[in-house]
Amino acid sequence: MSNLDLECFKTTPYQPPAVTLGLRHINPVLANQPPVQVTLGQREQLCVPVAKNNVIPPPNVLDFIRFVDLSCYRVTGPQISQNLALRHLNPVLQNVPGFSVSLVVPEHLCVPVAKNGVVPAPDILRVISHIDLLCYAHRPNPVMNMPLTLTQLNPVLTGQIPNHTVQVTAARQLCVPVQKGGDDIPQDVFDIVRWVDLEKFDVSAPTTPTVSLNLRHLNPVLANLPPEDLRLTGAAQLAVPVSKNGAVPPS
Repeated sequence: MSNLDLECFKTTPYQPPAVTLGLRHINPVLANQPPVQVTLGQREQLCVPVAKNNVIPPPNVLDFIRFVDLSCYRVTGPQISQNLALRHLNPVLQNVPGFSVSLVVPEHLCVPVAKNGVVPAPDILRVISHIDLLCYAHRPNPVMNMPLTLTQLNPVLTGQIPNHTVQVTAARQLCVPVQKGGDDIPQDVFDIVRWVDLEKFDVSAPTTPTVSLNLRHLNPVLANLPPEDLRLTGAAQLAVPVSKNGAVPPS
């Protein structure tokens, strides 16, 4: 998961059917937290895989992460009491200091989707279809203050959004893995997705081309939701992999 970087674009507004979901934390560090119930609110972002500073992931890793597209919906939930020490896992950020945060309340649920009907091979789909992330606001919000050049990795966007440089600013949300009620995750997949922790940083970005997309949900629990049309309206955040409290995913 150390190569999983997602650029999060604002989207045209969309209100999905009011689906209520029961979520449980699956990362070992948060296993003591109680289940959370949320209702899908307005879609606000689409997060798509990118490489930073032209450091392209190894081929066997690239085949997987290039299809991790997450659609993020506004949710509300109870405040939790959890202090966490975060450390960067991506090689490009290995010299950036870690930082500590206190989680506040959940703000978004990010769930896997396919864009424009492009669905990965079955062995890849069986993993990425179970990546569900609950994104918590936190305090404080330290500033990275670093420029990064981003390259689109998903085949739908590689020809539509050129390489561009963003200025990474404040740490804003920690997105942690959850399991939705009714989602039967195979054990080998569970042992992978439970380690997907991404910290979202705000970015200042140049204007990118307007891209129109059609989304279809990949997670079995949401498979009956209707397709969604959207336009990307500008990059807002960059989500990068982190570890919590020194708990590093198995190699």
